[in-house]
Amino acid sequence: MERRDQAGRSRNEKVLNCLYQKPDAVFKLICFPWAGSGSMYLAKWGQNISDSLEVYSIRLAGRESRAEEPFANDIYQVADEIVCAMMPVIQDKPFAFFGHSMGSYIAFMTALHLKQKHKLEPVHLFMSSTTPPYSKERLYIPNVNDLTEEQICHYLLDFGGTPKHLVDNKELFQQYTPVLKADVELVSNYTFDAPREALLSCDITCFVGSEDVAKDIKDWKVVTSGNFNIHVLPGDHFYLMEPDNENFIKNYIVKCLEISSLADF
Repeated sequence: MERRDQAGRSRNEKVLNCLYQKPDAVFKLICFPWAGSGSMYLAKWGQNISDSLEVYSIRLAGRESRAEEPFANDIYQVADEIVCAMMPVIQDKPFAFFGHSMGSYIAFMTALHLKQKHKLEPVHLFMSSTTPPYSKERLYIPNVNDLTEEQICHYLLDFGGTPKHLVDNKELFQQYTPVLKADVELVSNYTFDAPREALLSCDITCFVGSEDVAKDIKDWKVVTSGNFNIHVLPGDHFYLMEPDNENFIKNYIVKCLEISSLADF
């Protein structure tokens, strides 16, 4: 039994990266990275954020310590895997989700899976730079296997799914190309019809860059019966990499969660 528990913990730690453990934290923030990235950037949020928050970042198959695992191609299966890994972590404290770009889709589907299968919801769903999957403005994603490397570069910049410094560095870009291709395929396979009624009851906040490629952000409102807010911050699709914007987001998340805890009394 102990060996099985250890195997389960090891599996959970592969999926959930927590660089800065805070056993006394009041809340847990689960972060969902963008296409082509690993878990490290958002996991580092745990270093310079309020001690009331313990930060986890999702590590998808095919990268970092999961490099030997095949890439996922079904976002529903991804959400199912994350929920299985997450359940032992979120049982004891209130939790929230933050997702950027592709990560917002996965965060949203994970929240739905939790609600449907376990009757659990995040206290707050924070989503960044993501056109709703049911929007007519959602960009068409071609089959990446039919594109040249140059076309992939141009497409990824237009789509906003990859930081420009990564595309400009040819050696680095070639290293990440398999991950990028896999994530683009994951997103292109994902479809979701506009709900006729609210699917969630948690509050939702959407962040978006002033020059972002993401559109129709206001249309995320239909998925929840909770409060809904939008914050437009200066910058493009990767506005959150600007220190001032990143600090704003982290401080906003902490404030929202602290207010939610007061409302419970």
